[in-house]
This record gives sequence, structure tokens and C-alpha cells, in this order.
Amino acid sequence: MFDDVDSAAFTSEQGNRAQRLFAAVVLAALDDAIADDKKYGNGPEVIARWARSRDGREVLMCAGIEPNERSVGGMMDFVRRGVRTSVALSREESERQHQAQLAAA
Repeated sequence: MFDDVDSAAFTSEQGNRAQRLFAAVVLAALDDAIADDKKYGNGPEVIARWARSRDGREVLMCAGIEPNERSVGGMMDFVRRGVRTSVALSREESERQHQAQLAAA
């Protein structure tokens, strides 16, 4: 009986790890598109082309992101802002943006 529970928990944990791995691939693709945007000026088009491709859609689904036009638009907007993913996910950047919103209001 306990073997079934352990097996299900292990399988669930493995699935969570795989999803986080694919999410890291999406973040790397966003960073690459930001680098292309700074170098060549075509970053949003690059990420949109990748997200709409068969491989991109599959990676997005495995990462738990619905590969629809709303998601593609959000990724394009993120690339247009030009903030690297490591910086955007940091607490300092989030606090800075919050303070900027409070100052604007």
C-alpha cells in the first residue's frame, strides 16, 4: 500500500522537476531574445517566431504555459522592456518597480 503512495509522490516530484527545467529553457529563450534586441533590434520578433514554432509551443506546454497569442504577446512585451530575466525575478527589481509605481501615483 505504501509503495503505491511513494511511487505516486516520486512521479509527481519528477514531473515538477521536468516542468521547472522547461521553464528554465523559456527564461533562457527570453534572455537570448533580449540580447538579440539589444544587438540587432529584432528581439520581439525572434521570441514570437520561436514561441509560434512547433518546438517553442512544445517547450511552453511542458513548462506549464499555454502557447496562445496572449502568451506570445506577453513575452514580446517582456523582451521590449529589455530587463534580463535574472534581474526581473530579483526582489530588488520588484521593490524598485513598486516604488516607481507609488511615486507615479
